[in-house]
Amino acid sequence: MNARLLFAFLAPFTALAQSSYAPLNEAYYHGLDRYEIKAGKVLPQVFTSVKPYKRSEIAALVDTIAGVEGFTSTVDLFNRDYYSNDNWEWSRPETNVSRKPFLKHFYKKQSDFYYVDEPAFDLHVNPVLHVGAGSDSRVNDMLFTNTRGVEVRGMIDKKVGFYSYLTDNQMRLPAYVNDYVADTINDHPVIPHEGFWKTFKENQGYDFLQARGYITFEATRHINLQFGHDRFFIGNGYRSLIFSDFSPPAWFVKGNVKVWKLNYFFSTFQMTGDVRGDTGGLKSITGGYPQKFTALHHLSFNVGKKLNLGFFEAVVFSADDSTGSTSFRLDYLNPVIFYRAIEQQNGSSDNVILGFDFKWNVFRGIQFYGQFVLDEFVLDKIKEGTGWWANKFGVQAGAKYIDALGVSNLDVQVETNIVRPYTYSHNTLYGSYSHYRQSLGHPLGANFTELAGIIRYQPLSRLQLVGKLIFIKTGRDSTGLNFGGDMLKDNATRNNGTANSDYGNTIGQGFKNTITFGMVSASWMLKHNLFIDLQVTIRQSRCDLALYNNNSTITSLALRWNIPQRLYEF
Repeated sequence: MNARLLFAFLAPFTALAQSSYAPLNEAYYHGLDRYEIKAGKVLPQVFTSVKPYKRSEIAALVDTIAGVEGFTSTVDLFNRDYYSNDNWEWSRPETNVSRKPFLKHFYKKQSDFYYVDEPAFDLHVNPVLHVGAGSDSRVNDMLFTNTRGVEVRGMIDKKVGFYSYLTDNQMRLPAYVNDYVADTINDHPVIPHEGFWKTFKENQGYDFLQARGYITFEATRHINLQFGHDRFFIGNGYRSLIFSDFSPPAWFVKGNVKVWKLNYFFSTFQMTGDVRGDTGGLKSITGGYPQKFTALHHLSFNVGKKLNLGFFEAVVFSADDSTGSTSFRLDYLNPVIFYRAIEQQNGSSDNVILGFDFKWNVFRGIQFYGQFVLDEFVLDKIKEGTGWWANKFGVQAGAKYIDALGVSNLDVQVETNIVRPYTYSHNTLYGSYSHYRQSLGHPLGANFTELAGIIRYQPLSRLQLVGKLIFIKTGRDSTGLNFGGDMLKDNATRNNGTANSDYGNTIGQGFKNTITFGMVSASWMLKHNLFIDLQVTIRQSRCDLALYNNNSTITSLALRWNIPQRLYEF
């Protein structure tokens, strides 16, 4: 029997079978999302605004696309086989069998170093490796990346799924990332995307572990429950103003309801409220770092065949913060309740954020998308046009053009992001919309405008070319001045340099900083999920403050195995 027909036949009987999730990876998920855009309609297998996706849903999506007209080029067929092989426990492709297994027991499947495929037990074990070297025009020493680890996923009785990822990392990063870590004005001694770290060989680089893992199971046919330590991303854009993967993984309990035309995501995260450190690394604190919690609801539903709308609310609260909540709020664990009403009912001063997102597959090959985030506002103050500080919101608008100008596998994306000063900040110690002193939304936090253009081209089956050009205008703080860009600062300390800082606040206020970021990369897939990456980055930053006034030209060459590219694009 044909493998795809067998999968379709068994689908109703395995409705409660449990799947792990494909880890977040910009290139991987773009390849999946372009299927829906190219089809010109919303596909029911995945709700693209909530990532990551289940592997079972990816297999079902690819299986559906195989029968849609227009997916017949050599590259399209290669990509279809790639996703089928990567999720073979669900798609059962005939192309994944290795002709010459290594030592008879390893790589019997092209996508897995070692696997077990039994009715009661499914297991996939793969090595993780990322080694590379490069140069930075601002640094005399060689840049390097040295990541080694392992990734394990599987199922037990096809009812409980599990995932575990652990890597040991040493690296020397570009100078502008070092500037981010050593920024004494904004005081966030953290490596972007990572948690605890220490110096490597007497300040020659950074040394840290990264661990992710979770357990997941189906409560019913339409309700999935998951708990563990991982990242999420909400949105259809290059950036997310709602919830991004910029900050490190966090402990979470999550539920997801997918039924009819609806997808409802609800989760509570335990996050780190503050850390202490300097250029020598993060420092341990007696009793541990203070904790805070973020509860999040996101409802997404399909309207007709082309439009998807989403609505979300989030609240940040902390029992460790004497200026905010004085205890853990069990109310916020309620998955079907309005956070603002609970906040007001309890008389609390927690940080509640609301908003919505959309995508519109207006034509075959063209998608418009966007987000709106509302932290706080008063309509009368907006009408007055006086720049009241507490009119805090952010807007995203973007478009994707798949197979642009009729060129197969040439994809173009344009996106703009605008966030007003003081958005995401709060007047309590740990109430900001952040984790481990890193933004839960856009890497820049607030008080900026951004325009990004991205071109992705796959001229050959194994070759991916990417070009990115980003223009940013933001306002920087100086010592003792809070212009609204750093969400970690108490917004009661706001100061825009006027006699009454409550008014006259504009986007980009403060010390003007203009950033131009350009990057081109080429990735060649040697074997399944084994890549060689060549990358060139030019970053120019102009500012009256010396800390932010610099230029960098960065080149790198890397070998990457079962791990996405590390991106520091800000």
